[in-house]
Amino acid sequence: MKRFCIIVTALLVASPAFAQSTMQQKLETRFAAADVDHDGKLTRAEAQAGMPRVAQHFDEIDSAHLGYVTLEQVEQFAAQHMR
Repeated sequence: MKRFCIIVTALLVASPAFAQSTMQQKLETRFAAADVDHDGKLTRAEAQAGMPRVAQHFDEIDSAHLGYVTLEQVEQFAAQHMR
């Protein structure tokens, strides 16, 4: 029984880290698929075609109004709005 409790506790501790890692991988995969010219940036059109939620918040994410967003900017925006 003690061993079972240790295993369950370990799984509960590891679950949030695993979920975050999985979400990170999914975000990276979706960003790469949407980045059709593989320049590491999403234009508004690329976001509309491949990442509609990013497109919905494009102006907020592209705070410098450069006409594109990077994966890092998308990650930062997501982190700020998941709290």
